Amino acid sequence: MSDGVMRFRERSLTEGNITTQLILFAIPYMSANLLQALYGAVDTVVVGHFTNAAGLSAAAIGSQFMFLINGIIIGLSMGGTILIARYFGARSDKDIKETIGTMFTLFAIVSIILTLVMFAFVKPLVSIIQTPPEAVSQTEGYIFISSAGISFMFAYNALSAMLRGFGDSKSPLIFVAIASVCNVIGDLIFVAVFKMGAPGAALATILSQGLSAVLAVIYLKKQNFHFDFKLSSFRIKAEKLKNLLYIGLPVSVQMSMTTVSFMFIMATVSIMGGVVASAAIGITSKINGFVMLPPVAFSAAISAMVSQNMGANRPKRAVRCLYTGIIVTLVFGVISFSLLQFYPAHVIEIFTPESELIYATSQYLKSFSIDCILVCFVFCLNGFFNGCGHTRFSMVNNLMAAFLLRVPATWFISKMPGADLFSVGFATPLSSLLSITVGIIYLRSGKWRKLKLS
Repeated sequence: MSDGVMRFRERSLTEGNITTQLILFAIPYMSANLLQALYGAVDTVVVGHFTNAAGLSAAAIGSQFMFLINGIIIGLSMGGTILIARYFGARSDKDIKETIGTMFTLFAIVSIILTLVMFAFVKPLVSIIQTPPEAVSQTEGYIFISSAGISFMFAYNALSAMLRGFGDSKSPLIFVAIASVCNVIGDLIFVAVFKMGAPGAALATILSQGLSAVLAVIYLKKQNFHFDFKLSSFRIKAEKLKNLLYIGLPVSVQMSMTTVSFMFIMATVSIMGGVVASAAIGITSKINGFVMLPPVAFSAAISAMVSQNMGANRPKRAVRCLYTGIIVTLVFGVISFSLLQFYPAHVIEIFTPESELIYATSQYLKSFSIDCILVCFVFCLNGFFNGCGHTRFSMVNNLMAAFLLRVPATWFISKMPGADLFSVGFATPLSSLLSITVGIIYLRSGKWRKLKLS
């Protein structure tokens, strides 16, 4: 940095053994995501054991809407991570401070707008997604309560993304661990004791995220940190806002529209198979949350590491980060695929004791689980291109795979005579194959080496 001071847990990722650094960065991130997946799974487990299929369906559908919001948040946060990591690699302290102030101010404004929009359109959104009638009330309650906590979601993700830009993936792990414990306690209180159903799970989640965000701010204010959290520091710099949106907005669009594509799939499946099929997709999404932990973690690690190296003008090292990430995540992918192929019922029983739901989910997982291997390539490639600042390419590639293949294929297969969840499940791995093919072509073109920032 310009003042020569290393703060809290900042770590340069431009030197040293790539495999070791990538794994050491990814493990805390993966652990944090594991805890998030666990308390998300606890929501499903508690709702599944203390309500019924309607409650499970409500939690599944409601969580899809919140994934949509979370996609916007994570996308913009990714823009902050990439910019901070790039400026950190270039050792430009002034740019870092201005980026943090701009990001926090932007997030505060957007969180208020999104909260008001969600409050106003809860009922129309629940209707559009073809929610089963018996699950409508709980779904509306889940979305309304979750929307009240959007500002907490923004705060937590902004703080975590910022720290990862500095090469610190350990502090966010501590914050999410606290949130996870609080969420489990809240689930048991609101769902099991007070019988609030799916809305109770939503209330537990937003309260735990709020506590985590507050503790993160308290921690950083006590450190020799780049940002003082004073009101006067919350300012938007036009140049940094342009860069933040240039990099972060495509990721937000990509993640949000990908969630929309899965909402279309859920709506299609709900029409085809009713509340049981809808709940089966919901359980699969929770299982998939665990399966995706390694590729998501290494994608984030690759993004931060590549961004620092591109900022330090070391593109060859950046490419080696990509190849290392693919090799490591494939190990996890093969294990997950094998487990879901040969022992699906044992995994599903964790979420529900109902035999009909276990059978329906097993059918879907048999074909869907092929994606366990393919997403290793998809996420590592996305992490690499995002780290290079080419988030628009990642957006176009992933949306093309989703809306030109995954969504149409799901609809087409569901209309075929004798269609079931097993046949519908093939749509997702097919779309991943398309994304991988286009990504490899772009990688070989070398266009990722150039980035224009203000």
